[in-house]
Amino acid sequence: MRTRFAPSPTGPLHFGSVRTALFAWLAARSSGGSCILRIEDTDQERYLEDSEALIMETLLWLGLTWDEGPEVGGPHGPYIQSQRTDVYRQHADVLMERGAAYWCTCSPERLAEMREQQRAARRPTRYDRRCLGRQDEVREERAAGMAAVLRQLIAPGRTTWDDVVRGEISFDNADIDDQVLLKSDGFPTYHLAVVVDDHLMEITHVIRSDEWIPSTPKHLGLYDAFEWTPPRFAHVPPVLGEDRQKLSKRRGARNVLEYGELGYLAPAVVNAMALLGWSSGTEEEVFTPADLVERFSLERVNDSAAVFDPKRLDSLNGQHIRRLPVEELVELLEFWLPGTSKETRRKLVPLLQERMVTMRDATELAAPLLGDAPWDDDVVFPPRKVDKDTAIALLDAGCAEVERGALEDVTAMRERLTAMLEERGVKARDGFRVLYIAILGRAQGVPVFDAMAFIGSEVSVQRLRAARARLEL
Repeated sequence: MRTRFAPSPTGPLHFGSVRTALFAWLAARSSGGSCILRIEDTDQERYLEDSEALIMETLLWLGLTWDEGPEVGGPHGPYIQSQRTDVYRQHADVLMERGAAYWCTCSPERLAEMREQQRAARRPTRYDRRCLGRQDEVREERAAGMAAVLRQLIAPGRTTWDDVVRGEISFDNADIDDQVLLKSDGFPTYHLAVVVDDHLMEITHVIRSDEWIPSTPKHLGLYDAFEWTPPRFAHVPPVLGEDRQKLSKRRGARNVLEYGELGYLAPAVVNAMALLGWSSGTEEEVFTPADLVERFSLERVNDSAAVFDPKRLDSLNGQHIRRLPVEELVELLEFWLPGTSKETRRKLVPLLQERMVTMRDATELAAPLLGDAPWDDDVVFPPRKVDKDTAIALLDAGCAEVERGALEDVTAMRERLTAMLEERGVKARDGFRVLYIAILGRAQGVPVFDAMAFIGSEVSVQRLRAARARLEL
């Protein structure tokens, strides 16, 4: 397969748009084909500076490399549409010669009035082909400098195609508007540019959001007018937010790169995206990018909307973290634990890896081990279910254990303190909250006995005694 991802540089990419890019990338990789990146920047009014760089940075962070496109090159360039305007105009001339397009000089005011009248009459709003029968006059008007657009002449009949995801789809051509192909500024619309580019770049499968289904008959009409063989179309379902509304930049969808800043691993984000509309056919959910390439097929893409669940992403990210090799995690932790040595991070991995949901969690979990451990303002001490006398006895026993070298065998130390608590009728899980608060400043965190072994005997005793002093106030 030759697939493409063709974003518009109108801002950062969100989960929904990148999910479509992922499906195109997976389809190409799984078939041993090629994936092309093309920047569709012909909508100059919505163009945002630096968006192209942001798009490429996002794809590269996710590992979605492209075989042809900006910064890579290829035999079908340029891969930025604003640099291909001559190509589109040449093909527009072909459509004119074949009677598949016509010029229109109707003013915006006239078009607005026409649509208002159609709405008032409860008729579909579409161009009334006023200029189709007056092309000689239109030619004179254009020669005199009047602004004009080129419109596609929709042929009569029906348009039907076999969609890879949705099966047979059919439209009555009478319901399709004569779409503008060239704007008055000379730039093509999406409809002309996408068909010309997909053909010239030899795209075999067009994978795009299902919002483009109503446009597909127009595109197939252009393929027919050019006498080209169209690609296969695969219209994938939308991605919805938790509110069941479509994810979009306008609705505040998060920039995909922000997930990296929040501590999510790129492979986990890719994993979560893949599950938005695609199923492996098994109960398995955790996949590496290599796993996805091996298992992906467009035929297993669902036709119903997918809901992005942040909790599912959290779960997948935690599982990806736990699968990381120790040395790889040591390297990744350097960003989240600045100033630490590789050896320190290596010692921290057993304490952190099983408890992290995101990489960002490492910063908070490791904080009381690498510096001071200020108490959480909301902490209750002694904690519920532990009386003051038991808390004092446990802290005294903990100090005694540490001072006699018990941190060399924390398992035995835990067992002795557990027995002491049980003699007092206190469950270990309740009693040990005393130690957690004393050592970590909060009632939970990394295993408290392992934390004590990490910070050492001197600091452990200092914190246990400081906690005891609080109880005597």
